[in-house]
Amino acid sequence: MFDLVESRRQVARLLELLELPSGARLLDCPCGQGRHAHLLAEAGFDVDGVDYSGPLLEKARERGAGRTLRYRRADMRKLPAGWSGRFDAVLNLFTSFGFFGDPRDDARVVREFARVLKPGGLLLWHGGDRDGVMAKFLTRDWWTTADGTLVAQERSFDPLSGFLTVESVWRGPRVHEERTHRIRLYSPTHLAELMRDAGLIV
Repeated sequence: MFDLVESRRQVARLLELLELPSGARLLDCPCGQGRHAHLLAEAGFDVDGVDYSGPLLEKARERGAGRTLRYRRADMRKLPAGWSGRFDAVLNLFTSFGFFGDPRDDARVVREFARVLKPGGLLLWHGGDRDGVMAKFLTRDWWTTADGTLVAQERSFDPLSGFLTVESVWRGPRVHEERTHRIRLYSPTHLAELMRDAGLIV
């Protein structure tokens, strides 16, 4: 699903937003398969990538790791205790928030992000907000990747829980898979409140 050119374009935009010097310490959480983390390390940052998925971390490590790029398996609700005040920036990218059944867990995640930031550090959040997604809601769509794989998605939304459910199907020369995932969508107002309650300035 992910194109290196597009990933590089996204990281170039991150560099503009972060405005941090080479060598700054970044946390990519969750980092998934490391497509942003390895490019940020390549750009001169000191990067820690955290994810709960062992298979995704294996893919991330296949891209390379080293002195300025480390990967670790951890739960984003409880990051390592020794990381308090460690990072110049925490990055939560590609709609990687709202995974948990209990919304109090999402609040824990934001508090952990705030805890591991240095004073004056930056939390950069990138994802789909409830207002934006619902204004352009697509119940289904599909596209073909560069290698000819057909990706199709069907979506439903529960306004009471705030959960978006996405059913995905991949059919191609090297893959034949199906997956369903749910993510809770927050309005910008609610998300800003979560951040403020954790001591962050929005």
